Amino acid sequence: MEIADIYGDLPTLETDRLVLRKVTMEDVSTIFKYGSDEEVSRYVTWDIHRTIADSEEFVKFVLNQYENKKIAPWAMELKENGKLIGTVDFVSWQTKHHTAEIGYVIAKEFWGNGYTTEAAKAIITFGFEKMDLVRIQARCFTENVASQRVMEKVGMTYEGLHRKAMLIKGKHRDLKMFAVLKEDQ
Repeated sequence: MEIADIYGDLPTLETDRLVLRKVTMEDVSTIFKYGSDEEVSRYVTWDIHRTIADSEEFVKFVLNQYENKKIAPWAMELKENGKLIGTVDFVSWQTKHHTAEIGYVIAKEFWGNGYTTEAAKAIITFGFEKMDLVRIQARCFTENVASQRVMEKVGMTYEGLHRKAMLIKGKHRDLKMFAVLKEDQ
């Protein structure tokens, strides 16, 4: 399995309450709304979106990734009204090792409703069933309790602390590692 096999035409996925679809230019203003929120950007690896141009640049990057059949996120859209609420994705995929890492971000107004867990479960299932993965992992800053809870709810097991594992926004950060194996499903 190669990355282009999946990302050559990223499929739309559906859950009970969400449609996971490609990001589009029409999503820029919503992405800016949550991307410019300091509370939302506090626990992510990317810098806060200071202007709408930052969000446009992000969307253009994502569209380029789709075009070049490379890893790119799904938009999380509410089925009930078509509202974009965040993104979920495989942030890395090691095809040779059949492993991948997921990541997600959701607008603050939708925190605590189980949407991120629902989206993460969907792409984990997709990864095991369609991407030939045997391991899917996720990492979070040690203080990001909400993300840790998502990882636990999707069946991931805490594997340990990676001390000063990433240089994020000028500071080396400790990361908690969680993972789920195909046979755990």
